[in-house]
Amino acid sequence: MKTKAILLFSILALTLGSTTFAQAPDDCAVTLSYFTEPAKIKNYEAALPHYEKLITECPNYNLAIYQYGVRMFEYFVEEKGDKSKVNDLIKAWELRLKNFPEQTKEGDVLSTIAQIRYDNNVGTKAEQFKAFDDAFKKDPENFTSGKSLYAYFSLAVDLHSTGEKELQEIFDLYDVIIEKLDKEKNDLAERLTPIMEKEEAGTALTEKEKDAKDVYENNIGVYGTVESSVNGKLGQLADCDNLVPLYSKDFEEKKTDVSWVKNAAGRLSAKDCDDPLFFKLVQQLHTLEPSAKSAYYLGKLAEKDGKGSQALEYFNQAADLETNNADKAKIYYSIAENFRKKGSYGQARTYYNKMIGVKPSAGIAYLKMAQMIGESSNNCGGTVFEKRAVNWLAADMADKAARVDPSLSSTASATASSYRQRAPSKSDIFSAGMGGKTISFSGCWVGGSVKVPNL
Repeated sequence: MKTKAILLFSILALTLGSTTFAQAPDDCAVTLSYFTEPAKIKNYEAALPHYEKLITECPNYNLAIYQYGVRMFEYFVEEKGDKSKVNDLIKAWELRLKNFPEQTKEGDVLSTIAQIRYDNNVGTKAEQFKAFDDAFKKDPENFTSGKSLYAYFSLAVDLHSTGEKELQEIFDLYDVIIEKLDKEKNDLAERLTPIMEKEEAGTALTEKEKDAKDVYENNIGVYGTVESSVNGKLGQLADCDNLVPLYSKDFEEKKTDVSWVKNAAGRLSAKDCDDPLFFKLVQQLHTLEPSAKSAYYLGKLAEKDGKGSQALEYFNQAADLETNNADKAKIYYSIAENFRKKGSYGQARTYYNKMIGVKPSAGIAYLKMAQMIGESSNNCGGTVFEKRAVNWLAADMADKAARVDPSLSSTASATASSYRQRAPSKSDIFSAGMGGKTISFSGCWVGGSVKVPNL
């Protein structure tokens, strides 16, 4: 009896011991090695069985499980065309978020999962939209994929076309998406600006700065393309022919809803809807809540009536009251345009620069300043050579427009090229003996200086 008890105890100990050993860190390390080594050389067929063991027995052992796991299933789905692995790819992302939340950006992962569902037609359009919507609402800061932002909006418009979403919902989401794209572009432009300034000052960029410059410019371009695509998808839904009936129908019912009146007036203003409804909305808004927006819209109305001075007063009131940078940028632009049209270029530049201060990706401000500088060539400089040299400054300003706002790239590049053609030629520089010399324009509103190219 005693012998049997000892034998039973020994068997139990061995059993428990082997179970403990299977879950031990050393065993997880070995299995991880068996998985990652073939995965590193893209031998995913050999890696797959070890992955399954890892997520079962060692799910939170090492982040590499999911880093290589995602690559593995992307290979199966995208390169091998094995759609049966789509759910495994989604699960790999979900397990990473679950087991390594501190090393994972929720918005990034959730939007990636939503994109996988969208790209592979998993679920209905309503379900796909909900996946993007949940991702954005849970972590908008880390929902940064331009491709996913477009898919998110595109699905909403598609759902409207089938009667599953109201037109107002599309407009509301459009505002959110455009604001997000603006934020991303501005963040990138802020990082790009000091690099551009260093380069313009003639200081050589480090390799790291060159790489960063390429990344920033490329990503600004991506967001610019996405913005154009979003506007294209919205298309005729936002035309005055749709907006005016929509807001006219609801005006009496919602005219005391400040938020609704603001949005309606803003949308009609953005589309330059020349309709009595716009005047009604602006007057109502100024009655309900005198604010930066109501002052701005009153300025736009005064401007349309040809009352430039009155418009400027309203715009300045609006700029003083406005706290939202995107809206403040619009106000500064309106003020700058008011001065530009009157020929007050120095004052116009002040407000274009204020616009750039609150919206670094405002390429239109740089382009307008380039045009003003180019138009001033006959008024700056004491000699014909100096007057023509002003065009170099205009060209450099147009180049800035192209770099911070790719949507203007074609126009800005053509503008810069045009100004450079008007600047002194190599033979002019040689004849004047001006190569390498600096020309100052402190005597006119343009100010600053330009260094003549060396021959």
